[in-house]
Amino acid sequence: MSTTALQRPALPQTGATLSTVIRDAGPNAVFATEEFFFGQLRNPHTRRAYRIAIERFLFWCQQRGVSLEAVSPMLVGLYFDEHPGSPATRQQHRAALRHYFDRLVQRHVVILNPVATVRLERFQVLEGKTPEIETTQARRLLASIETGTLAGLRDRALIGILLYTAARIGAVVRLGRRDLYEAGGQWMVHFLEKNGKSREIPLRQDLQQWLRAWLEASAPLPADSPLFLTLAGRSGELTGKPMSLSDACRMVKRRMKAAGLPVRLSAHSFRVAAITDLLDQGVPLEEVQRLAGHADPRTTRLYDRRDRRITRNLVERIRI
Repeated sequence: MSTTALQRPALPQTGATLSTVIRDAGPNAVFATEEFFFGQLRNPHTRRAYRIAIERFLFWCQQRGVSLEAVSPMLVGLYFDEHPGSPATRQQHRAALRHYFDRLVQRHVVILNPVATVRLERFQVLEGKTPEIETTQARRLLASIETGTLAGLRDRALIGILLYTAARIGAVVRLGRRDLYEAGGQWMVHFLEKNGKSREIPLRQDLQQWLRAWLEASAPLPADSPLFLTLAGRSGELTGKPMSLSDACRMVKRRMKAAGLPVRLSAHSFRVAAITDLLDQGVPLEEVQRLAGHADPRTTRLYDRRDRRITRNLVERIRI
């Protein structure tokens, strides 16, 4: 098949602004942009976020009659002076532009990266925004799940994995039945997480029993079946379709509401609780980091809520 017969994919959800500015810069710019979006950015969420950041900047340039070749550090600095986003958003947009212009430099569209030397205000995240689910709340939630139905057995097993493995809910809904297996007398679960990370985590006894109860109740199903399946309406029968990320998040929210827990809690709150609890017990940061699957221990520390507890205890001692 000739190259002319191959259909070039459109840039992801780009409007006339991005495509026009890139076309005006020439074929090297078109190639570099397609390579950046489709070759370098593999995560769809990152691709979408970077597309928004780059398109916004190029629209700003187009309004001022600035071509790609004419973008300078001064113009980038002026752009961020006018940027209405939060410090975190501005940092993210700067990262997107820096990576994008790196690609343009490599493909000889521009000589130097105009974003590389631009600095923004210091922004340091000391603690994540996700609230922690407290131990009593987690126990209340698990106790509120009626396990006399398929839905109850499934939901208890899914929430148990979130709580006792510190896994992300996206990795949990991707689990298949073959991702549960026995090794050396110990049940294991195999996760495929973000950035292609493959991790194997042992299961504690109570979680193993919950999963066994769900597997037995939902049998027979082939080994390549998804681990967690949706149920059909009022009948509660298995549909054979895997739970999506939104299905699982809605289920967790629904169960929390039924247990009378605060609406601000989410599926990610279990991950925060597991990490904080292990650190609170004196487990070394390196071991907790390995369980959480973080490449950098600083990311693990963002989940630690012990400082918040200390602060709360301290202010309650004020004798006024």
